[in-house]
Amino acid sequence: MATCNIPRPEHPRPQFERTDWINLNGEWTFEFDFGASGRNDGRKLFLSKGFERKIIVPFCPESKLSGVGYTDFISDMWYHRAITIPAEWENRRTILHFGAVDYESEIYIDGASVGTHFGGTSSFEYDITRFVKPGSTHDLVVRVHDQTRGANQPGGKQCPDYKSRACHYTRTTGIWQTVWLEAVAQTGLSRCQIVPDLDASRFIITPAFYAVKAGMRLRAVLLDGTEVVAKAEAPALDGVPVILNIANPKSWSPASPFLYDLTLEVIDSEGAVIDSVKSYAGLRKVHIEGDKVFLNNEPIYQRLVLDQGFYPDGIWTAPTEEALKADIELSMAAGFNGARLHQKVFEERFHYWADKLGYLTWGESSSWGCDVNDPLGARNFLSEWNEILLRDRNHPSIIAWSPFNETGRVMDVYQHHRTQIDAYNLTKSVDPTRPVNDASGYVHAVTDLWTVHHYGRPDTLVELDQGPGKAWTGHPEAWKRQCPYTGQPYINDEFGGLKWIPEDRKAYADNTWGYGSDIPNLEAFYKLLSDEVDVMMKVGNLSGYCYTQLTDVEQEQNGVYNYDRTTKFDMKIINEIFSREPEAYKKK
Repeated sequence: MATCNIPRPEHPRPQFERTDWINLNGEWTFEFDFGASGRNDGRKLFLSKGFERKIIVPFCPESKLSGVGYTDFISDMWYHRAITIPAEWENRRTILHFGAVDYESEIYIDGASVGTHFGGTSSFEYDITRFVKPGSTHDLVVRVHDQTRGANQPGGKQCPDYKSRACHYTRTTGIWQTVWLEAVAQTGLSRCQIVPDLDASRFIITPAFYAVKAGMRLRAVLLDGTEVVAKAEAPALDGVPVILNIANPKSWSPASPFLYDLTLEVIDSEGAVIDSVKSYAGLRKVHIEGDKVFLNNEPIYQRLVLDQGFYPDGIWTAPTEEALKADIELSMAAGFNGARLHQKVFEERFHYWADKLGYLTWGESSSWGCDVNDPLGARNFLSEWNEILLRDRNHPSIIAWSPFNETGRVMDVYQHHRTQIDAYNLTKSVDPTRPVNDASGYVHAVTDLWTVHHYGRPDTLVELDQGPGKAWTGHPEAWKRQCPYTGQPYINDEFGGLKWIPEDRKAYADNTWGYGSDIPNLEAFYKLLSDEVDVMMKVGNLSGYCYTQLTDVEQEQNGVYNYDRTTKFDMKIINEIFSREPEAYKKK
């Protein structure tokens, strides 16, 4: 169980929750290793029983909340904390979970290497049962290697220079999401895929197990509050589904984000429950017909906002769970019905609140900084993307995947195209239920959604009406080599970015940046924003947009809200603008 006197005490995985778990957030010790010598003879930091400096996990060392606040480049560092395994965990697996560690990490227990993980935004776990003893205390050491200025790891908007600039911000190194222990039955569930089938009024639950034994079964129970609405069993085997048929189904949508509670139980050959997982599911359908995206068999106009998920005090890590929920509520108050989660893989608790509140999202990687022309860069990208898909595919609020952002340099075309196609095919194989936008903006290789980025003002935004495959791409030579447009939904998934600095903030604005020239006053701002949205209302085959952006981020001053989430504008005016929909999408 978690204790409430530690940061981020909530269960980090609300769609796959067990009773017996221990939150390892809080005070750890650490040491920087700028010479990358920590594994060498004479140091052997993996044998540590504690370092001199202290850090608060899960906040990165660059952040204020970590208690460190070191913002120069950190190539290597080491963490330590003691972990005690409860005696009652005897005869069960002990699983060590990491929400995310940027970028390469190696885990040690009492000096023994447990494993190495590559990927700065994906979650991972290790079965440490053979390294620990129930009732005993052990030394957990984490080595981190992070090469932001390299070319073979995704980094998103982390700045490759010392000082943040333009749309690049303070870096994140090391542990930045919750670390936790979990007790699991030897033959317990390792994961499951929950596929909603709206048309057939059912859920398809496909499991995977840590191990299986003869006679085991998997029982799935679906609840509406306390009422059991569906129950089914199947042999407990990897890939063998359990089907939950619902007599009187309730769908999930932004207007009514209904979620069923779901219990998954592993039953042994004698009928005893040996593993129980608490989850939830939303019954919804997303598909494409012609040039429109449909949600629950109705066309939906996507009024999205770009959300980069940075925080002044936690950087990539929200200071509290309440802050995650608040960002969604702020976005909805501004008139948006969803967000493109931009160049960062968001915490699972964010997706939980998006599910609860009926907030549509696009899942994206932190692809910037990774040169996929290099085979190692491509391999690093694809393996991390696979882990992201497996983790997040059960969330009903995610309605599209977008592996890359802004492809298009001529030097990228050949190998980058290949990796885009690989990423598209991988996504479809792991999750065939959602559309895939191979690259947000610029050059497409194979895609279900035709997206462009157009930051022009109203007089040039009308270029969007030229149609998909003809509007501005930013890279004409590379554009000549992209795949042809074949009728996909057409979305301007970055526009606006209107820079505005309130008078009371100008004295503190350093190195400010935004799209376009300064706007003289608020009245001019509201008119310009209104005119830009109106242009998109008039583009006949446009099925949505994404405005840049939800909040200011450091020096980038084009948010609907300030970086600290305080109000910049008259939100009634903002809401009226972003609540508009084309006539064809309005409910009759």
